[in-house]
Amino acid sequence: MNPKDQELIPTAEDYSLLTDLYQLTMTACYSGEGLAQKPASFELFARRLPNGFGYLIAMGLAQVLDYLEQFRFSPQALDALKETGIFQGAPEQFWSLLAEASFTGDVWAVPEGTAIFANEPFLRVDAPLWQAQIVETYLLNTINYQTLIATKAARLRDVAGAEATLLEFGTRRAFSPQASLWAARAAIAAGLDGTSNVLAALKLGCQPQGTMAHALVMAITAVSGSEQDAFTAFYRYFPNAPLLIDTYDTVAAAKSLAQRIAAGEIQVTGVRLDSGDLVTLSQKVRSHLPNVSIFASGDLDEYEIARLKQAGACIDGYGLGTRLVTGNPVNGVYKLVEIDGIPTMKQSSSKITYPGRKQIYRQFHQDTVIKDRLGLMSESCQDHEQPLLEQVIKQGQRLKLPESLDVIQKRTAASVASLATSTRQLHQPTPLPVEISDALQQLTIATSKR
Repeated sequence: MNPKDQELIPTAEDYSLLTDLYQLTMTACYSGEGLAQKPASFELFARRLPNGFGYLIAMGLAQVLDYLEQFRFSPQALDALKETGIFQGAPEQFWSLLAEASFTGDVWAVPEGTAIFANEPFLRVDAPLWQAQIVETYLLNTINYQTLIATKAARLRDVAGAEATLLEFGTRRAFSPQASLWAARAAIAAGLDGTSNVLAALKLGCQPQGTMAHALVMAITAVSGSEQDAFTAFYRYFPNAPLLIDTYDTVAAAKSLAQRIAAGEIQVTGVRLDSGDLVTLSQKVRSHLPNVSIFASGDLDEYEIARLKQAGACIDGYGLGTRLVTGNPVNGVYKLVEIDGIPTMKQSSSKITYPGRKQIYRQFHQDTVIKDRLGLMSESCQDHEQPLLEQVIKQGQRLKLPESLDVIQKRTAASVASLATSTRQLHQPTPLPVEISDALQQLTIATSKR
């Protein structure tokens, strides 16, 4: 093995191999059985919402489109597959398919930042069977994870309010370096103001955000003799950055800073609290530093922010890390719904799927969502309905330029605002009712009897 390969940092050239083995073994089987080029449709959806969620915010489509545009198997990738010995019995057509691979199908998807519900497709892939099959793993990876982060970020913004500063601090807790980048993107697109992840911020065209760590305060205090010396040193180089004041005695630090501000020795724009009773401490800090923004961090989530606000905490902004970038996953699945014009469905117990190519028809009353109707693509919109799935790739070509995070963020805010309070509430939310159209019900019955 090449030592460089053990870095396990994928590049675009690796994306075709960033998949599960069975995608490739099925492709080999399709090739041998003459099925590989049959037109097929797969839909990606969640059977149920994560516990405690009333909705999901669709996210990750941009990375799906990038992946499909770059879908190729390099000569090195083909050699690596052959060296495994697994594909010794694969037909020659299999290797020809991979050698000439590019995505030539169509993709329909809901725009990023759209609220959706159980059994509603995030996207549909219409393509030759082998192409639609082999891309499953990567699509699920990016959609599932970014949708989880986006949904949490949207809930955080909804609870904290429009005026609060919300920053993504989860890089050290994300499940991988790649996940940290996707988490930062999804969080900002769904309503957060920035990220501490420098690489993510620069790639996304944002200004990195952050403060300081306890280590700096402890190091300078140990060498120079006081916590205030640490504040002075940091202020010297970063005069507009918040100061972390809870390393030793939070209230004493606030009092000393207030005295120095009054004496004209230092100007403080903000302070951060990372531990302790945030309600009591923030109130006491505010009494000493009435004109200074107070920022809080430390295992916070939407439930804790709601509690802090209700208890009267004096907090202007929050850093969100562990509980934002980890948690109960979005268990999205990717299922075949049609092959060569024949509707298909899974009939396993508790895992039944709906057949046929579908559309989500959303009904509004003024600006409020009333219900969704899951129907077939061939159906027409009823009164006050809007179709949610839009075509984004046609015959392998992207139809639209990538959207900015600002556009997606505004769509997220509008989508959440359109939902009923009972759907948005944190405790025992009620998801929007999803009606199954008559045509889809009839197709389901007919398909189940085949």
